[in-house]
Amino acid sequence: MKIQDARSLPGVAQADLRKKALHSVLNGVKQIEIAKILGVTRQAVGKWVSAYRRGGEKALREKRRGRPRGGSLLPWQAAQIAKTVIDRPPEQLKLPFYLWTREAVSQLIEKRFGIRISVWTVGRYLSRWDFTPQKPIRRAFERDPEAVREWLEKDFPAIRRQAKKEEAGIFWGDEMGLRSDHCAGRSFGKRDRHR
Repeated sequence: MKIQDARSLPGVAQADLRKKALHSVLNGVKQIEIAKILGVTRQAVGKWVSAYRRGGEKALREKRRGRPRGGSLLPWQAAQIAKTVIDRPPEQLKLPFYLWTREAVSQLIEKRFGIRISVWTVGRYLSRWDFTPQKPIRRAFERDPEAVREWLEKDFPAIRRQAKKEEAGIFWGDEMGLRSDHCAGRSFGKRDRHR
């Protein structure tokens, strides 16, 4: 018999084929012989038997075909999630994130509504809600250019003279040893339409 690709059969026929193969194996027929009789590969029969051993007869049933169906949000749910992302950071909602990422929004949706949505779908929702990946501003918000110029012209030369007199080095840093504008990831925020 010609070996066929069992995946091309309808789901019901595939399930029937798997059950016939399994019952033959349980009755002592060798896998290679079952494969010849049913017109499939020996590896296929082996896979079916392994699936049965792991999951019982349930593993041999007809499987849903086509693209996996994920959840989707109703308009009122989408509005509620978008408002939450604008109003509150993830850590306030007891989510293990500091920034709004697609993963964070996905977990918020599952926590709030019990709907599992892939990060790809969450990305499409964020785009539809006018959220875009945000890059941090590379300059501190509090920076005062006039104060910086004055410090560089008056205070720093005195510090440099003192360091030279004491044969000391000058090191730059802050209390934490991190830049004040450091960002280890990216977050989503509303699109800035004024740029």
